[in-house]
Amino acid sequence: MAEKFKEPLLEHTEDEDHAPAQFLSNHSFFSSTKHLTQFLSNHSFFSSFVIGEDDIPPIVGVWGFYSAFKAESSKLWFLAGPAILTSIFQYSLGAITQTFAGHVGTLDLAAFSVENSVISGLCFGVMVYIVPFFFNNVLNIKCVSIGLTILTMRQLVRAAFDLFWICTVPTDGNGKCTGDPLRAGVRRRADRHARRLHAAIVVILLVTSFLLMFMYIFAEPILLLLGQTEAISRTAGKFALWMIPQLYAYAFNFPIAKFLQAQSDIMAMAWVSAAALGLHVLFSWLLMLKLGWGMAGGAVVLNISWWFLVVAQLIYIFSGACAKSWTGFSWKAFQNLWGFVRLSVASAVMLCLEVWYFTALILFAGYLKNAEVGVDALSICVNISGWITTIALGFNAAISVRVSNELGAGHPRAAKFSVLVVVLSSFLIALLVAILILIFQKQYPFLFSDNLEVIEVVFELTPLLAFCIVLNNVQPVLSGVAIGAGWQSLVAYVNVACYYLFGIPVGLLMGYKFKLGVQGIWCGMALGTVVQTLILFSGLFTELIGIKRLLLQRRESRSGEVNQVLKKTTWRNNLL
Repeated sequence: MAEKFKEPLLEHTEDEDHAPAQFLSNHSFFSSTKHLTQFLSNHSFFSSFVIGEDDIPPIVGVWGFYSAFKAESSKLWFLAGPAILTSIFQYSLGAITQTFAGHVGTLDLAAFSVENSVISGLCFGVMVYIVPFFFNNVLNIKCVSIGLTILTMRQLVRAAFDLFWICTVPTDGNGKCTGDPLRAGVRRRADRHARRLHAAIVVILLVTSFLLMFMYIFAEPILLLLGQTEAISRTAGKFALWMIPQLYAYAFNFPIAKFLQAQSDIMAMAWVSAAALGLHVLFSWLLMLKLGWGMAGGAVVLNISWWFLVVAQLIYIFSGACAKSWTGFSWKAFQNLWGFVRLSVASAVMLCLEVWYFTALILFAGYLKNAEVGVDALSICVNISGWITTIALGFNAAISVRVSNELGAGHPRAAKFSVLVVVLSSFLIALLVAILILIFQKQYPFLFSDNLEVIEVVFELTPLLAFCIVLNNVQPVLSGVAIGAGWQSLVAYVNVACYYLFGIPVGLLMGYKFKLGVQGIWCGMALGTVVQTLILFSGLFTELIGIKRLLLQRRESRSGEVNQVLKKTTWRNNLL
């Protein structure tokens, strides 16, 4: 019996729709009190609610706080470190091009900023968030890669069963199960579902890229319709035509990135992104400044850099590094694509509205009298803020994993402490950067432009930039906490309300009515982020306290239920 207990109860099968009958029919597994007790104690779902309170103990004293903070920080940085590096490297591709554009000319910088924020920014938001919010956030947990593209009730039940068993199993970099053999068969089936999901996303994004391509083709009339100046619209429209290849690179890069994240191969992405950034800096300087190609050279290098990311990551996957998880393409990826699109649209619209909020900031700056200077100065500040915000986005992914894991295990105290650690870490990093920017506020603008008017406006915006860096490094972390707790829809509605019903109206009022210009627009929109942060901060801790009480009540009720099961099983064994 002991040997039978160690064998997998779910064997690998090629029929993904076959019900888990082997597990359900194996009544001998539960035939003794000893094995039932061992089963309950060996699986985290039951042990967290039945065996006892294994949440972190209350923290007492400075040394206790330091020890707990250090332990939790190591977990967070293990998850967030590679993601932060990858985000910084990939974000820097566009930021470096923008920096060199500032040394080409004032009009070139303004045109690049408008194209990158309005045309490319709108399309980027659609491409990133065409994947459902549950895929973007849940699939980051490497074991929750189940086939949600299939919308039949039978397979949803099967997916729920798979999720129950694989949500805590550890895997190596190749997706191989290294933990409890009970879940090994389910893990293999989940990997097949994940491959179908990623392949389906590539197909959908390629179609989406074709539709969005017309925004690039007609960028000049679109920008004129939005009220941008003729000079900026003409130059940005020409640059948008050159950037069409980048749009199709997005269609491959985002699903590939999610696939590698699901296999815990984020370091591979980081190394590839680092190599791409190094080559990008070298060739941007060579083509844009040294050879005098200007914005045409920037477009060539930017397109090549993004396609380098795609090709290098594909070579890594097909070379055998992910052989356990990637076994080739399947025509099943093309099944039920319309169902997948319908599932994606609602969440994509909500999340795109968040991305476009910062696009609107550049757009409104283009309505000012001295549009080129205003757009240039604001784009430089947004560029710097975006660089630092990539750190917060890395923490966003990490805290989503930590909170969902701890709440799923019934550890509300550990979840609350994870929130405290990640918010404090992100805040301290942002505060350090903000202080450095204030110290060197007369020097750093020269890195981005040679125009004295632009440099002067950037100098005036620096205090507001420092404040927004601190604020924007806390807000994404709190959003990640809410996502980990399963409140994605609520966060989306709060964000849209704070941004579009409060932030933008206040920004327009301060910028145009009170004639505060760029400072007024940005200050008003920053107030929208402040309101959003306060709502998230106050609401999350209230909800976590409520969850703690609920889990305690559920633990007590489940303990009683399991005791009744143990008594019945003991009575049957004695009778036999």
